[in-house]
Amino acid sequence: MTDILAAPATGAARGDAPAPASPATQTQTQTQTQITAPAPVSPAAPESPKSPKSPKIRETRETREAPESPETSRPARLAGLARLGRRVRLGPLARRAPAVVLLAATWEVLPRTGAVDPVFVPPLSEVLRAWYDLLLGGQLLEHFQASLVRSLTGFGLAVVLAVPLGLAIGWYRPVADFLSPVLEIFRNTSAVALLPVFILILGLGEPSKIVFVFYACSWPVLLNTVSGVRTVEPLLVKSARSLGLGPLSLFRKVILPAAVPTIFTGIRLAGASSILVLLFAEMVGAKAGLGYLVQDAQFSFRIPDMYAGIITISALGLLFNLLLLAVERRFSTWRTT
Repeated sequence: MTDILAAPATGAARGDAPAPASPATQTQTQTQTQITAPAPVSPAAPESPKSPKSPKIRETRETREAPESPETSRPARLAGLARLGRRVRLGPLARRAPAVVLLAATWEVLPRTGAVDPVFVPPLSEVLRAWYDLLLGGQLLEHFQASLVRSLTGFGLAVVLAVPLGLAIGWYRPVADFLSPVLEIFRNTSAVALLPVFILILGLGEPSKIVFVFYACSWPVLLNTVSGVRTVEPLLVKSARSLGLGPLSLFRKVILPAAVPTIFTGIRLAGASSILVLLFAEMVGAKAGLGYLVQDAQFSFRIPDMYAGIITISALGLLFNLLLLAVERRFSTWRTT
C-alpha cells in the first residue's frame, strides 16, 4: 500500500511528464475558464447631455417634481417678489402726481395762512365746491359742451385741410412756389387781429368762432407738415428710387411715414391753440362757453366760479393732449422705442 501511494509523488519528483488528459477533462477545463475569466471591458462611450437617461437630467426632473419645503419656498418667493418689484416701473401718472399734489396743497395753504388775499385767490377747497355746484346745476356741462363743439369743429377742419396742403407744398416744388407768397402774408397775421373781420363778415354766431379757431389751428399743422416732408432723410429717398419705386409708392411708403412724427407735433400744437383762441372768441361775443363763464364770473365777482372755469379749461386741454398722444402712438407703431 505504501508503494501505491508514494508512486505518483515519486514520479512527479523525477520530472516524468504527466499523463495526457482525456477529452472530457479538457472540455470541462475550458468551460470553467470561460466562466471564471472576466469579460473584456470596452471603453464607455461619452454620454450625450441630451440623453433622457442622463443622471443630471434625472436629478433636475426630480428636483422640479419634488415639493418644496416651507423653509425653501419662502425665501424663493421673497426673492421672486423682490425681482418683480425691481422690474415694475411707476406709470407716468404716478411719477407726475407729487407735483400736482404739491401745487394743490400750496393753493390750499397760502390763502388760509394769509400769504395771499383769500378774496382774490380763494382756497382750492372753495373752488372745488363751486365747481361741484356748477356741475350739479348743469351750467358747467352746458358751457363745456359749447366750447368742445366749437373747438373740435375748427380743429378738425384745420387738420383735414392743412395736412394735404402741407404735403403738396412740401413734395411738389411748383405748388410751393405758387402758394408761398400768399402763405407768408397770412402766416404773419395774428388770428386775434382778424377776429373783428370774421365777426363783421360772419356775425356773432357760431360760424365766426369756428372759422377763428380754424385759422389759428391751420398754421401749426401746415408748417410742421411742410417741414416734415422736406426734412426726410435723402438717403431713404435715393434707396427707394433705386429699388424701382414710383413717385406715388415713394410718397406713400417712405415720405409719409417719415413725416408722421413732425406732422403730429403740429397737430398737438394746434390742439392747444384751438382751446386758447376759442376762449378769447367766447369772451368777445358769446352767451355760452367756458370763456363766457370765466368772464361772466369775473364781472359778477364770483371768484370761485371763475377759478372753476379756469380749472375746467385746463382739464379740457390736458384730455385733448392725451387723446392726440394716443392717436400719434397708434400711427407711429413702426418707430422703435
